[in-house]
Amino acid sequence: MKRIQPLCTTADHQLVRRLPAGWLVISCALALAGCSQPTPAPTPGEVALPLADKPAIQPENWPRQPSPIARDDAIEQRIDALLAQMTPQQKVGQIIQADIASVTPQQVREYYLGSVLNGGNSAPGRNNRAGAGAWLDLADQFWVASTDTSDGRPFIPVFWGTDAVHGHSNVKGATIFPHNIGLGAMHDPSLLRDIGRITATEMQVTGLDWTFAPTIAVARDDRWGRTYESYSENPALVADYAPQILMGIQGVPGSDGFLHGEHMLATVKHFLGDGGTQLGKDQGDNQDSEAGLRDIHGKPYYAAIAAGARAVMASYNSWHGDKMHGFEPMLNQVLVGRMGFNGFTVGDWNGHGQVQGCTPTDCAAAFNAGLDMFMAPDSWQALYHNTLAQVQDGRISQQRLDQAVSRILRIKMEMGLFEQVRPSERPLAGRWELLGEPRHRTVAREAARKSLVLLKNNNNVLPLAANSRVLVAGDGADNIGKQAGGWTLSWQGTGNANSDFPNGESIYAGIKQAIEAGGGSVELNDNGQYRRKPDVAVVVFGEEPYAEFIGDRPHLAFDDNRALQILTELRAQGIPTVSVFLSGRPLWVNPELNQSDAFVAAFLPGTEGGAIADLLIRAPDGSIRHDFQGRLSFSWPDDATGEPLNLDDADYSPLFAYGYGLSYEDKISVPPLSETSGLAPEQVLNTSRYLYAGKAVRPWQLQLIDDGRITLVQDALQESSNGALVAQATDRRQQEDSVLVSFKQNATLALAHGEDLGVDLARLAEGDMALEMEYRLVEGAGTPVLLGMACGADCGTKLDFTEYFAGRQDSGWQTLKVPLRCFTGMDMSRVNRPLVIQGSAGLTLQLASIRLANSEGQGQCGE
Repeated sequence: MKRIQPLCTTADHQLVRRLPAGWLVISCALALAGCSQPTPAPTPGEVALPLADKPAIQPENWPRQPSPIARDDAIEQRIDALLAQMTPQQKVGQIIQADIASVTPQQVREYYLGSVLNGGNSAPGRNNRAGAGAWLDLADQFWVASTDTSDGRPFIPVFWGTDAVHGHSNVKGATIFPHNIGLGAMHDPSLLRDIGRITATEMQVTGLDWTFAPTIAVARDDRWGRTYESYSENPALVADYAPQILMGIQGVPGSDGFLHGEHMLATVKHFLGDGGTQLGKDQGDNQDSEAGLRDIHGKPYYAAIAAGARAVMASYNSWHGDKMHGFEPMLNQVLVGRMGFNGFTVGDWNGHGQVQGCTPTDCAAAFNAGLDMFMAPDSWQALYHNTLAQVQDGRISQQRLDQAVSRILRIKMEMGLFEQVRPSERPLAGRWELLGEPRHRTVAREAARKSLVLLKNNNNVLPLAANSRVLVAGDGADNIGKQAGGWTLSWQGTGNANSDFPNGESIYAGIKQAIEAGGGSVELNDNGQYRRKPDVAVVVFGEEPYAEFIGDRPHLAFDDNRALQILTELRAQGIPTVSVFLSGRPLWVNPELNQSDAFVAAFLPGTEGGAIADLLIRAPDGSIRHDFQGRLSFSWPDDATGEPLNLDDADYSPLFAYGYGLSYEDKISVPPLSETSGLAPEQVLNTSRYLYAGKAVRPWQLQLIDDGRITLVQDALQESSNGALVAQATDRRQQEDSVLVSFKQNATLALAHGEDLGVDLARLAEGDMALEMEYRLVEGAGTPVLLGMACGADCGTKLDFTEYFAGRQDSGWQTLKVPLRCFTGMDMSRVNRPLVIQGSAGLTLQLASIRLANSEGQGQCGE
């Protein structure tokens, strides 16, 4: 690959010092240079090392620091007294956390559970868009159940944890901040304290008192699906951020407001090394040296613990094959013994079940290694009984049980929960006006504005005059869900409409307001079409929302070419183009960069889309309203391979270096970039989008099959070999943006890999992913219909959807989601035909889109 290198004079030193090596001031010359059984073995992506070759943790190599929070004698006496009253059953209940989708308030009382959580797809009434009042009502129910002492049990309140990772993001109407990758680009730790405080305030409106945030991972391989949850590849920056967000959520240790009032319990996660796994595999194996584990991934934890961290979440990942959930040298000897942590540790979602010899319902090993609280969302009941039996037979000692329970009770007492009233009677409860309150949104807008990084501004196309005629295009333009990303209202953040964000604003809406205020005009068209030729086009595009391992990638090539097609067509018409790129990580987008006059890395800015207009659009009087302040906190790749790229590499060779970012003062022209990705053709494989606007998306082909003969759909009107099946391009919203498929006889329609290669969907099948089809049943209700998936000759599964389609004729456009788990018997590691439709004479379907998407709990498996 090629990258840009400077040939600058001493006179340019002041500007170059602000810009990373690789870019030039305009006076410089430009040069392009080679620019449920016990776990039997390590999980995929891990390497089992012979015992003699495995490195060991040497605790004495880790710095020792004291805890900033001294033991309170009064609290210790209360803990001792309470332990003396508790039965083994009550103690075991305290160390188990159940998900609200799998536990009732009555069960919390019956099993003495110490905590509940709502996972990414759990909400009151199983409704991810439940009103704020439903959250508060359920919080009351759990509180009342846990504090019922009518049978003589001790008074021990439950607490409720949630993934409020970028604001109170599970609740409709809450303020949604940029994800951490964007906050890192601000290089402004001080604003984190306000963000933490606002998040804590809005959570307490709904009765919750514990957030599983902040993530203080140091992401070192951008192929990792959780890269956007990391502030930076630089451990020093993450260590600067961690104390500020913690003190925003929890308050300052030693102050009257610590864990009280507007503050609450935070969690630092994931301990330790999640950002450094091999190939960026989520839940994979970190093979750093002990020094690397300590100095890169451990650095933020020292800072967080010194700032008063009271809860630490164990990580899914391993270190040289040892799962962190059961790794005593780290959970006990380092975290407690060297880092000075004296709060409690909590597991991740059934993470203990990945420990060698364990299952989600049986894992004394993790508890004995130092895990204080099991996160056992749906496995809690069997885990409770097994853990109780292990206490009773001595596999778990009474001393260890009391230690863990004491740690949990200590934090509950520090939070003042024993003196609290039910959630609905607390000072902030039910103050719905605080959700998305204007002052909170102002902070979110400031954060979004500061997080945007200007990568390119050739010919000073930005900022735009407010009286311009602007075309706004791209599927991210009027899409608040896409700009908010994963962990928004649901785990994956998919399926969200703008109406789900009553206190949010899309990027298009912000541009429209700013342009019209200056006398200009705005036209919105996703596909870049227009009625009147614009002065400039703003194209908003990027990654679809994702979370955790669903977002893992084999490479960093941005493989959705829809925006590139729009940009290319607009440039050919002489229209200046401004790209706004929404992503959870840096990606190789050289073709898109080349077709853009200006290019903004917006990352995932949250619900304040108006922040983009603050930077892109001048004030009506022509002045610049705001300048770009964002600077990359992750290095931008110069090829698509995805090989780790970090600022401390000996052979550091980025396209845009860590710390890069233009302002309007900079007069820099980015030259044409190489479009050689560094990947072999078979590596650039689109595995999730098969049909778009009625057309197969490379490398997939639409095939018409009858009598065993295959005909590719290559023209607007295509018939199978004997006419049993006809495919015709037709209109849905725009010209030929769908395909009409008519079955004249028994025949098969298939989406198949062009080279008959299989793709690996196995990990996606483990999640809540589904095959999603946008369709309209034109005719043929009641005729036999089979939907299937294939993995080669004599390998596949077919599902009967005859009854499903029977009632859907004349129902207009529909969305069908078939969860991947429905395709039992499939080898999901080699899928070569992600969709096969077998139909009979009389069946006519109009198809617009077929892709993988989150099922959102709405899937159908057929009859």
